Amino acid sequence: MTGLNVGKAPKNSAVLPFYGGAAFFFLVWSILLLLTFTTSVPHYFNNHILSIVHLAALGWGTMIIFGAAYQLLPVICENNLYSSRLAFISFLFLSSGVVLLSTSFWFFWLGWMMITGGSLILVAALLYFVNVIQTAQIRFHSSWERLFVFSSSLWLLFTIIVGVLLAINLRYSFFSSNHLEILKLHAHAGLAGWFLQLITGISIKLIPMFLLGKSNKTNLLKWSFILQNSGLILFLTDGYFFGGVSERSLIYGLLIVIGIILWFIYIIDVLKKRIKKKIDDSMRHTFVSLICLAIAIILIPILYYSVSIKWVFIYGLFLFAGWISSIILGMTFKTLPFIVWNDRYKKLNGLAKIPLPRNLFNEKLLKYQFWIYISSLYIIALSLIFEQDITLKIGLALWLVVAIIYCINVIKVLTHKTTILS
Repeated sequence: MTGLNVGKAPKNSAVLPFYGGAAFFFLVWSILLLLTFTTSVPHYFNNHILSIVHLAALGWGTMIIFGAAYQLLPVICENNLYSSRLAFISFLFLSSGVVLLSTSFWFFWLGWMMITGGSLILVAALLYFVNVIQTAQIRFHSSWERLFVFSSSLWLLFTIIVGVLLAINLRYSFFSSNHLEILKLHAHAGLAGWFLQLITGISIKLIPMFLLGKSNKTNLLKWSFILQNSGLILFLTDGYFFGGVSERSLIYGLLIVIGIILWFIYIIDVLKKRIKKKIDDSMRHTFVSLICLAIAIILIPILYYSVSIKWVFIYGLFLFAGWISSIILGMTFKTLPFIVWNDRYKKLNGLAKIPLPRNLFNEKLLKYQFWIYISSLYIIALSLIFEQDITLKIGLALWLVVAIIYCINVIKVLTHKTTILS
């Protein structure tokens, strides 16, 4: 982590609450998944599924990405975070919004609670956008990581605005288009706009930093940015004005996929040129994440042409539990220990014998987390393919174990007390 400019680090109140909140919501949706999900769920537009998906996407994925982004924006943008106060306020809005929204979906309470929850999340996204735009200070020759982070914040705003409109539409129907078709557009705007572009932007900064590698093929990032955004814009425009997802959508999806492949090629070039040869458990999670994204992409044609609902759940599994969750499970213990270490030990560094950042969490538990995670993902995927509920429950129970291990290690880091080694 030596590449981080710790002199520009934001206040802990702008970062640490997001890590704690994300761990809590991760545990909650893991429990709910074990208690309610079976292979016989008839449709993805189901109150429990909608609640769990929004807990995973907003309470888990978006929550921790906000925290990590507030910490990493000064590194990516080489500028102080615009406002730690706005960052903390965005945590309050996001967490309260997630609680209201997920509860209203769980009981399918249409009306003020669902709309209020979505609106609170929208305010959080606006505050995040203000911090991004003021910190990044986008210029004509801005780096590609800045542009990816900036564009992802725009897509987040768009996704949540559409989500709030969908919540209003459930109570006061006003959309002329089919609600479920707009829901698909909403979901993919979040996945390919918010998550994909944010993860791309952060990874092209952090992976070279952690592996001590560098690639000069920045032209790949330029075309990755152009293709990811143009493909998504065409997909959403065609889907809204011409009646939802069609075969043309596969062409637009192909543009996004080519953009992803160019990003992968850039990362592979970094791997080839890295100085640090040993890959630790945190980085293994990152590479598993990229493999899961590749599997989800391969599933897209099957998803489009198959009438079986199981492929929707398998696709969602590799996106949420595979791609997004795996990178979070690994990168948490690349960033969080350093943040806490920097707060506790920065002034003592060189003056006393102190722990290293990796000593703030249990490395053995992280190893267990990785292998149990791989086992869980494998078992759940096979159970969904062959529609076996007994093994599905085993896989979901293992997933809950992963959540528990993760929470234990996060709590251990967050509650660490300053210690002088003898």
